[in-house]
Amino acid sequence: MIRAALHPDLALIVTMALAGVVFGMVYFATLRRAVALFTAGGGWVGPLTLTLARVAAAVVFLGLAAKLGAAALIAAFLGFLLARSIMLRVARRAD
Repeated sequence: MIRAALHPDLALIVTMALAGVVFGMVYFATLRRAVALFTAGGGWVGPLTLTLARVAAAVVFLGLAAKLGAAALIAAFLGFLLARSIMLRVARRAD
C-alpha cells in the first residue's frame, strides 16, 4: 500500500506533460500577439489585457497541477518548457 503511494501515476504524468505543451503553446502564442499589438502602436489596453490573462491562466494551470502532486507539477512545467522551445523555433523560422 505504501509502495503504490510512492509511485506516481504514469497516465497522470503523461497527461500533464501534454497539457503543459498545449498550454505553453497557447501561452506563447498569446505573448507573441501581445507584443505585436504593443509594437504596432495600437495602445496599451489590449497588450495589458492579454498579459494579465496569460499570467492568471498560468497561475491557475500550475496551481491545479500542484494540487495533483509534485510529479504532475513537474511534468506540466516540463511540457511548458518544451512548448517554449517549439514556439521559439517557430518564431525564428518565421522571421
